[in-house]
Amino acid sequence: MTLSAREQIARAAIEGFYRAFAKKDVELLRKVVTPDWEYIPEPPGAASGPDQMAQIFNDMARAIPDMEVAILDLLVHDDRVGVRAEINGTQSGEMLGIAASSKHVSFAIHSFHEMQGSLIAKTWHLEDWLSIFRQLGQLPKRF
Repeated sequence: MTLSAREQIARAAIEGFYRAFAKKDVELLRKVVTPDWEYIPEPPGAASGPDQMAQIFNDMARAIPDMEVAILDLLVHDDRVGVRAEINGTQSGEMLGIAASSKHVSFAIHSFHEMQGSLIAKTWHLEDWLSIFRQLGQLPKRF
């Protein structure tokens, strides 16, 4: 069974999106999201658009520099895309106030994306932080 043109376009954008997160690359993110892209929940004080991720990408680069993202499921329905993925990497820097542990972490992420043509216009995103805290053996000081 072949993918429809819509599914191929959505898949290309979604794969680019997660590649941008793995590489912590705002320029790559700009290529796959709209200029007014909404990320929900938005970082505190963030404006819409890909630039809101610059600080998060910097924080991720310090916390989990070898981060990899594996897309496990990608479901396309009209202009919506559901993604189940897994993050893997080594906590080599501070993360939410938890000192570097050099421990490998693996956790689930779930996202829904709204497409606008070939670009992602909105993302609803959830991460399994409890799993991370269990693997690191502590809760963050500022959680």
